[in-house]
Amino acid sequence: MKKYTYIGLCVLALSLGSCKKYLSQVPDDIITTDKIFTSRTNTDNFLANIYSAIPNELTQRYNGTGNSGPWTASSDEAKYNWDFNYSNNMNASTWSNTDGDVGFYWNAYYIAIRNATYFMQNIDSANPVEVDANVKKTYKAEARGLRALFYFWLLRTYGPVPIIGDKILDVNAPITDLRLPRNSFDEGIDFVVSELDGAAADLEATPNSAQYGRITSGICKAYKVEALMLKASPLYNGNTDYAALKNKDGKQLISQTVDVTKWTAAATAAKSFITTFVPTTYQLFQETDSDPFMAAYKSCRDVVTTDWNSEWIFARSNSGSYTQYDRTPKHVGAATPSSANQGGGALGVTQTMVDAYFMANGLPITDQSSGYVSTGFSSFKAPFDVAARNTFNPWVGREARFYVGVTYTNSYWLNQVSGSTLITDFTLNGNSGRSQSTSDVTPTGYTVRKDVTKSDGARGAIMLRLANIYLDYAEALNESTPGDADILKYLNLIRQRADVPAYGSAGLPAPANQNDMRLAIRAERRVELAFENARYFDTRRWKIAESTDAGQFFGMDMSKSDNSFYNKTLLETRVFKKRDYLFPIPNDEVLKNNNMVQNTGW
Repeated sequence: MKKYTYIGLCVLALSLGSCKKYLSQVPDDIITTDKIFTSRTNTDNFLANIYSAIPNELTQRYNGTGNSGPWTASSDEAKYNWDFNYSNNMNASTWSNTDGDVGFYWNAYYIAIRNATYFMQNIDSANPVEVDANVKKTYKAEARGLRALFYFWLLRTYGPVPIIGDKILDVNAPITDLRLPRNSFDEGIDFVVSELDGAAADLEATPNSAQYGRITSGICKAYKVEALMLKASPLYNGNTDYAALKNKDGKQLISQTVDVTKWTAAATAAKSFITTFVPTTYQLFQETDSDPFMAAYKSCRDVVTTDWNSEWIFARSNSGSYTQYDRTPKHVGAATPSSANQGGGALGVTQTMVDAYFMANGLPITDQSSGYVSTGFSSFKAPFDVAARNTFNPWVGREARFYVGVTYTNSYWLNQVSGSTLITDFTLNGNSGRSQSTSDVTPTGYTVRKDVTKSDGARGAIMLRLANIYLDYAEALNESTPGDADILKYLNLIRQRADVPAYGSAGLPAPANQNDMRLAIRAERRVELAFENARYFDTRRWKIAESTDAGQFFGMDMSKSDNSFYNKTLLETRVFKKRDYLFPIPNDEVLKNNNMVQNTGW
């Protein structure tokens, strides 16, 4: 009799108005296979175990916790001050195919894939008294959608992987039956897309009983777009750097010829999603205020912190979080210390990311007409503040998303306490400077501000929202049908919500050609989706990480307490090799499977 070990996690789903329990706590650590489908409770618990493999990206401080990744601090957006964070190994290209952090996702997702397949094959035999035919159909589709997502996350991390399909590998089978070769990347994506379409056909657009976090048809169709975007992108579409990446039988694993129709397929899927689900199921989240700039600030701030708002497509429900501590400065001397106002503040924003935000007039700081001033100070009232303060000019007059994303010196903290005014000071002797701690301190002179809430209890961990799909659509159209009117329409919808002037408005001409539009779309993704784990994968799928993720990175001069703090200072020199576009296949897998070829460069 086989036994299945559960991951000890209670998966809850949050409704818009209340917290409704989804999939009860597993009563025992181990359950035998003959008991799984005898009751609704056991069936729900087994499905909950499959859901528990969804990554919780709010716990990236410790890579792998809740299947979290190193994505934010391994991109050009940020850096962790804590040496133990695996992103520091990746940024120095000192990681190895023997590292446990490399193999973690491979093992976790293949276990989840096996459990999902087992569930799909056996749910029909569940006790009909407690699990009726409609529930069986829905649960099977949810498991099918989850399995497709686990494959998608494997593919975007490791590149081509073995696709097992509906097989359940018997550990007692001959070793030759277990030595599977890698499928090509296109085959993997085609399988994911087919499975997502199949799951969507048996699911509703919204979950039953407002149990948000469960797989729906909208989630499946949105991730179909994400999968097709990967397939069309330069890393996988005609990438001759991977010409030698072949199976032992000579099978090519990544296409060697650029195929523009892959972009057409992605654009078609994105348009279909928008037509089907917008605005009936999803729409851009908008706050109101008499001041358009304040409305933009509140909208861009709250869209990631308001659980299951109109823009959320998928999130991991009821997730634990380290975000507040990691992003809240130390604030030594706070009148009433609490987790809301006194943290470690060790996740620093790079100067590169600070400079990526537009000015309020919609122009980049590199444009001579933008009004950007690189030195000196001005009296300036930030949208998060109650008063004007002496502010370093490079941080004055920026777009709303800058103030959502970045905490800088002499800024008013989000979570105040009565009886005092808490102002962040990253200078050497400031309340959050290096004299207070060499560990719990920003490495860059800035901390990530986005996604910090008043309370860091269990909450939704956003994974995909409508803005991402709008930007996907614009990008895919620009690559397949440059000049299509929808490109500018959906790009500008994102800018308008942020109160950034639309391209084509007075003083801001539309990008003149396909390449200029490509750069504009990428720049918009960078600031709109900042610190949401998109940038790491974007720079890799675009095949630009050799320039964006390598070389010198800067911040403020953390060794100074006077105005020389504001001098741009070298933080580190990052190394990015061609091999680093993909995780290596875990070395153990290559050693025990003579049909498993390693990724190029590893």
